Amino acid sequence: MTAHRTPPRSYDLVVVGGGAVGLSTAWYAAGRGASVLVLESAEGPENTGSSAGAERQWRVQYTQRDLTDLTVRALPLWRDLEEASGRRLVHHTGSLWFGETKEATNEGQIADAAQVLDDAGLRYEWLTASAIEERFGFTGLPSHYEGFHQPDGGVIDVRGTLWSLAHLARSAGAEIRTGQRVLALEPHPERVEVVTEDARITAGKVVVTAGPWSNELTEPLGVRLDVEVYDMATAYFRLRDEARDLPTWFAFQTPTDTDSNLFYGFGSNPWSPGGLVRVAPDFESDPRTAPPAERPGPDPHQLRRTAEFVARHMPMLDPEPVQPGSCLIALPRDHDRQFYLGALPPGEGRDRVLVHAAGWAFKFVPVFGHALAGLALDGGTDYPLGRFRP
Repeated sequence: MTAHRTPPRSYDLVVVGGGAVGLSTAWYAAGRGASVLVLESAEGPENTGSSAGAERQWRVQYTQRDLTDLTVRALPLWRDLEEASGRRLVHHTGSLWFGETKEATNEGQIADAAQVLDDAGLRYEWLTASAIEERFGFTGLPSHYEGFHQPDGGVIDVRGTLWSLAHLARSAGAEIRTGQRVLALEPHPERVEVVTEDARITAGKVVVTAGPWSNELTEPLGVRLDVEVYDMATAYFRLRDEARDLPTWFAFQTPTDTDSNLFYGFGSNPWSPGGLVRVAPDFESDPRTAPPAERPGPDPHQLRRTAEFVARHMPMLDPEPVQPGSCLIALPRDHDRQFYLGALPPGEGRDRVLVHAAGWAFKFVPVFGHALAGLALDGGTDYPLGRFRP
């Protein structure tokens, strides 16, 4: 007769949230020999939270020098992840920024980002509106628009990254349980009790990577992350000529009366059949302090405005959107903060709980996972992340 093994109820580290940063944390921690449990409320790592979708932009340009430096440090970790998984995840297709060069946006500013690239010794090519139209196929751009092309930019394979991290974390010994909603965290000086719908689990440390839902666990501990939650629309558009491709790009424009007038997009995904490219608005409209109870679907205004931008400026695409959808994103109310990452303030074991939440973070997935594993297991990290602490 075979005995049934009882799942352990105590772990060195429990990670709440099985998105990309949570799985990265689990992989690094388990690889160091820690017992690790990942609890994910959805039925799999391919969920509808902030790790949803097929692609993310890879870029090194930021208006803050520390983020450019952090991106440069992230690339060798991405290469390690690719080698471990046997799969290319970051594809260098180039990154194009253009538009109003002094317009300050939630994505930064073109002129300041170019200065940071100069200071960091990173290459780029400055382009006029006519050069952008001739080289990349945009049309109808205002004549005063300028920008730059940075050849090291590109696109990240989201689903490939999630699959690779889940596989590697499990192979390193981490346990991943899906369909597990965490109801509460109860920190004590020597441990943290993790309360789920059907279990009570003891952890030495807890890392919360629950994206827009993080405040549900931190607020009862006296810490509210000052974030706004958005449901941003997205859509794909059919290439009229599949031989024509694009780099990733971002258009910096003056806001209109109804929205921020910011758009971004991609070329054909190198890992999938061509024919469709994604274009999306970056509209911070209808902010919430928590995720909606029910997802309403892509906002019609956002989709209409995106199709108008495509029709006006992107003749290489059919302007009829296909496969419309949306992505739930939490952003700090203070754009200069960028992220929340670190231990909660001390007191009765509260600093045994660490959190990563908010921001456009996918390009930093291996850095943040490596840092969170170090903070949880060693109490520190050599990455300069102090300004992101809750």
